[in-house]
Amino acid sequence: MTSGTSVVTPERYKTGIDSFGAWMEAITQRKYEFQRHYDEYTPDPADVAKLKALVEKHGVKALVIGEDWCPDVWRGLPVAAKVGELTGMEVRHFMRDQNKDIMAEFLNQGEFESVPTIVFYDRDHRYLGHFIERPALANEQMVPLREILAGAPKEEGPERQVVMDRYRAATWEMAPAWRHATLKEFVALLEKALA
Repeated sequence: MTSGTSVVTPERYKTGIDSFGAWMEAITQRKYEFQRHYDEYTPDPADVAKLKALVEKHGVKALVIGEDWCPDVWRGLPVAAKVGELTGMEVRHFMRDQNKDIMAEFLNQGEFESVPTIVFYDRDHRYLGHFIERPALANEQMVPLREILAGAPKEEGPERQVVMDRYRAATWEMAPAWRHATLKEFVALLEKALA
């Protein structure tokens, strides 16, 4: 994808929410989860240095598509925001449901509107690649976690809430490793695209 064929022109990119603080002001739910992931995340300095070198050499910037109700966005968007701040990488955030035309360009398996979707460009707004939803490590580790959900009643109520609380507690325990894996996947994607 290039800016010539994408709805994400340099001008459209600039209309995105330009900081984590502004994202927090724009959302209506789950602020605690976003802030907690942001506050608890300390990126690996070696990964930050690699990304910073790519930002400085190629002007790497990111576009993040998300929604405030999604647990993967609670984890992934703060990673992009924090490493953007630490590396000088420009990051713009877009609400998926208000930007369906952007989401349509980056469907998961050509079909699903998965979020977060994090799209990378160089300083000339050339598309470099995109990351969808969560890192491979999270996909692997979620398999046994989903067994927790298997026993949840379908209808809302106290029993379902107990199961959901157990599941969320387990994902919080895994979150530090998943956040680190997310940044590693960003760096690998960019190093390959810019090799």
